[in-house]
Amino acid sequence: MTIRAVEFRAVSKRYGAVTALETISLAIDRGTLVTLLGPSGCGKTTMLRLIAGLEQASTGQIMVEGKDVTLLSATERDVSMVFQSYALFPHMTVLENVCYGLRASGIRKSRAVELAQAKLSLVGLSGYGARLPSELSGGQQQRVAVARAIVLEPKVLLFDEPLSNLDAKLRRHVREEIHELQRSLSLTVIYVTHDQQEALAISDRIIVMSMARVAQDGTPRGLYEQPNSHFVADFIGDANIVPVVIEGRQNELASVRLGPLQLTLPHHGAVAGPAELSIRPQAVLLSRGTSGLSGRVERAAYLGSHMEYWITIAGLDKELFVIAQDVMAPLGVGDEVSLTFGRTGVALVPREHLELG
Repeated sequence: MTIRAVEFRAVSKRYGAVTALETISLAIDRGTLVTLLGPSGCGKTTMLRLIAGLEQASTGQIMVEGKDVTLLSATERDVSMVFQSYALFPHMTVLENVCYGLRASGIRKSRAVELAQAKLSLVGLSGYGARLPSELSGGQQQRVAVARAIVLEPKVLLFDEPLSNLDAKLRRHVREEIHELQRSLSLTVIYVTHDQQEALAISDRIIVMSMARVAQDGTPRGLYEQPNSHFVADFIGDANIVPVVIEGRQNELASVRLGPLQLTLPHHGAVAGPAELSIRPQAVLLSRGTSGLSGRVERAAYLGSHMEYWITIAGLDKELFVIAQDVMAPLGVGDEVSLTFGRTGVALVPREHLELG
């Protein structure tokens, strides 16, 4: 039987007339890494703070490992949180910071030191216990914050934008460390970020938030390849969103007209009539033939591993952004091209979802 680490049952959060979270019901399985993804103000950090006990729900129930924690304080929930600022005590050594929660819970000093040193070793900071936080790099401070959280062996580990203070290269390195730690210890991790690439890279599951609601919930691949709304398609990665007409449906497939092209795609509930098509940049296939949409290269950029093109399409009032792997024979500005699409990365956005977000 699947064990639910966290469950929201019709949970909402309001601050006076402002709704920060609107009637959310969902469950998170034990041992998974789930990311709450969305723009600022969408409700993702509010959800995290409700789980941590730093905020109280206005309505509904919050369950942790089957226990109702809705009215419990933060210290009674067996949940640990790594904050965006790391929140390390500047006057304490690294070892003292990691020991702090253990000592506060009544564990004797010798045992607390033993456990703290073991967790510092786990995050690659053996020998750093005597240093102050100010003597560490940003990445090292982040590891101390993680060690301080996991030393308490929480049922759920929460991360609130933990990599936002790091540069791009270090972000990639540290996010993989967090992912590896989560897998090796079978931790239940709920991770908040607004960085789509970060979410796609580490998550077992992504919950996309928009305007205090869940916009879509699924695997990274599922959300990227089959977004259910304009908002999700546009927010997760790059997407070209173009108007199309659904001319008919048969079983699970729809006949879709895009200029001179006739496409057959899963309809995902979309009905006949106007709709939108989400086209990922990598799904566009370029050639010098005449079998697809006619286009013209307006801009081109060489990025080492691939080319980026911006192409105007005859009959469409917009440019398509295209990523092509062929860097040996690149197209030039002004070149006439034909565009067709690959088997994945092209998805219908149903008409009833167009206003979401």
